[in-house]
Amino acid sequence: MEHGGIRQRNTGLAVFFISGICVISGGVVVSILQEKHGFAYGMTGTLLSLMSIGNLLAGLAAGILPGKIGMKKTMLILTSGYALGYGAMAVSGWIPVLMAAFFLVGIAKGSTLNCCTILVGDNSENRTRGMNIMHSCYAFGALLCPFIIGAALWGGDWLPMAALAGCGLLSWFAFLAVPLEKKEGAGKEKTDWGFLKSKMFWLLTGLLFCQNAAETSVTGWMVTYFKGSGIISGTLSTYTVTVMWSATLIARMLIAFVLPLKNAYTAMIKMGIFCIIFYVGLMTAQSQAAAIALLFAFAFAMAGMNPTAVASAGKMTSVASMGIMLPTASSGAILMPWIIGIIAEKFGIAAGMASNIAPCAGMFLFSLAVWRLSGKAAGKTGFIDK
Repeated sequence: MEHGGIRQRNTGLAVFFISGICVISGGVVVSILQEKHGFAYGMTGTLLSLMSIGNLLAGLAAGILPGKIGMKKTMLILTSGYALGYGAMAVSGWIPVLMAAFFLVGIAKGSTLNCCTILVGDNSENRTRGMNIMHSCYAFGALLCPFIIGAALWGGDWLPMAALAGCGLLSWFAFLAVPLEKKEGAGKEKTDWGFLKSKMFWLLTGLLFCQNAAETSVTGWMVTYFKGSGIISGTLSTYTVTVMWSATLIARMLIAFVLPLKNAYTAMIKMGIFCIIFYVGLMTAQSQAAAIALLFAFAFAMAGMNPTAVASAGKMTSVASMGIMLPTASSGAILMPWIIGIIAEKFGIAAGMASNIAPCAGMFLFSLAVWRLSGKAAGKTGFIDK
């Protein structure tokens, strides 16, 4: 691998680690702002929704703008959202400013995911391994964010947001320092939309949609479910997200370095099956120990699904394809938690959480469809182009 490629890959890994800190911190920061400014739950939900909307739109922008103004300019504009957004939160409590700030953080999240996927995927000898290492960096950042915010709070309730703005500034300078254009001196890249005709592309997008829906529903609702059902109460319930990210980090590191996937397609089918089994077990757990163990197992089973599915896109991976795939998939993270809330309001939190079995089953079905299609392609061409 050329030196420039190694530099791009390492930049992608480092920036995605910082992104893990900045993204997961959003849920903690909104609670700080709620306590500081006395927001109602409705406003809190609105701020989080604006971050999700920004994430959705950023992926589309990151797929279209490089063909018009170049990759470098696109990323420098879009990824400034972390520094600008968290900086605004640190200095202002005015609702319109905070709404814009969360939207900007979402923009930075979506564009960073798009760019890092390209930088790491295109510069890794083993794409599946590279994606798992990249997402492991994200998980490690997510694990660190509560400790960073907790330490910063000693200096005042504005300091966590200022610290996160600093992290965002670091990631922006990282993009500034690394060459992003595919050809030296090229400002624009011709956009190839041929992937839109690929059945494999849309099956993988559907798989990621279900994965995003299932994962976000658990991270967003599990604490509320445990408290409401009385299975896990008190401060222990707030650490369930830590359990999930710990399992995610361990699984991804194992896939990357210890237990590499021999066949990505069959591996995703197995992940889908285990996700269903462990989620059903989680919904029937009656004790703290069983609930925590099954939550860990569920997160462990799901951990490799996203990076493996993205890696399976192979040579279809580009700023344009990721600009369609990742935002479309992330809409599952907006839709399913909302559906759970509607069902929970009418039939109770247990029924709401039980509905999350649908995207779990969806992961299995899409994985099966991807495996069957890959087999047909191999039969026709003799190999799968990755």
